[in-house]
Amino acid sequence: DAAKRTGEMMQSSSVHMMLRRGMGGPSPLCLRSARVLRSEALPNSASGRRSCSFGVSCKFAGFDELLREQQGKSKGGFGGSKRVRTKNGRVLLEPGIVSPPLEVPQSIPRPSYAGSGRAPPFSDSYQYALDDDKRERMRAAGALAARVRDYAGTLVKPGVTTDEIDKAVHQMIIDAGAYPSPLNYGSFPKSVCTSVNECICHGIPDNRELVDGDIINIDVTVFLNGVHGDTSRTFYCGNVSEDAKQLVSATREALEAAVAIVQPDARLCDIGNAIQKVADKYGYGVVKNYVGHGVGEIFHSGPVVQHQANRNPGVLKKGQTFTIEPMLVDGSIAERAWKDGWTIVTADGSLTAQFEHTLLVTDDGVEILTPYGDNPAFP
Repeated sequence: DAAKRTGEMMQSSSVHMMLRRGMGGPSPLCLRSARVLRSEALPNSASGRRSCSFGVSCKFAGFDELLREQQGKSKGGFGGSKRVRTKNGRVLLEPGIVSPPLEVPQSIPRPSYAGSGRAPPFSDSYQYALDDDKRERMRAAGALAARVRDYAGTLVKPGVTTDEIDKAVHQMIIDAGAYPSPLNYGSFPKSVCTSVNECICHGIPDNRELVDGDIINIDVTVFLNGVHGDTSRTFYCGNVSEDAKQLVSATREALEAAVAIVQPDARLCDIGNAIQKVADKYGYGVVKNYVGHGVGEIFHSGPVVQHQANRNPGVLKKGQTFTIEPMLVDGSIAERAWKDGWTIVTADGSLTAQFEHTLLVTDDGVEILTPYGDNPAFP
């Protein structure tokens, strides 16, 4: 217990120190570390891309507050009537039509924010599954999230809208007696995030039809038996270019390299260092403003898990439950937020991919609570 408290204090102290200095901090669905104000190159990045520590301006709060400054009155989404911007012959995303939120039966237990639409404040505390009951609940939530994620992947085909994927995901989750965690978290209007092509994260399902050659990240979180299971995977739509396939493959490789680091007393910074090493090998950028996080009874908590090379203090402890969710970019990591306050896209339209697992630190390693299925058609 003393060692556990020490690990928490180190991470909590370091995060608060970063905040006092204008560094680090969390935000929506996969936590956002806030607006970059300055960057300094670190010497341990092998590629021509800089590995940065960065100054930010934010406070710990629910991501509803953190993105409110960006949020306008327009509805989010990807489809739309005007599709004229292109990147390497690919039509870039435009805001589309978002259908009303779907209903959840009153009989299904729901998280505290479900009725209010307000995201709870970020908690510094680590989350643990130290007893059999908590471990089994986390396993069940993770397994359901993984099944829903891979079922959603079977729906990815040219002509299918992301709104149709949202409806199918929503139905599968409530049929299992669970609540779709993104729904009404900070007023997020849908039950899943669908991030297509240049969308880094938090894409809102809408009326845009998937196109042959798209890649799409489907981010599923379920609230089951009082705990959240959180996972994502990037899927191919039809005939995808070799460049896109390499990006997606490298992103999964980066996640797997990071997961291999996880064991009691492993340094948190080595997770980001492992991801950076894979990204550098392929010449990709690592998104820095969105991070992994603790997960359990609370959707988002400490530790803040940065995916780029870093020297931040903090260690992992037995029983911790948290996510690793790297996002790699085939181009600049500079980003642009849509007026919906959620959708984050690469500023230059470059492709981006993401993979995510919920993890449990075991006696001598790690248990993946959201394992990927063996469908040979999936990345």
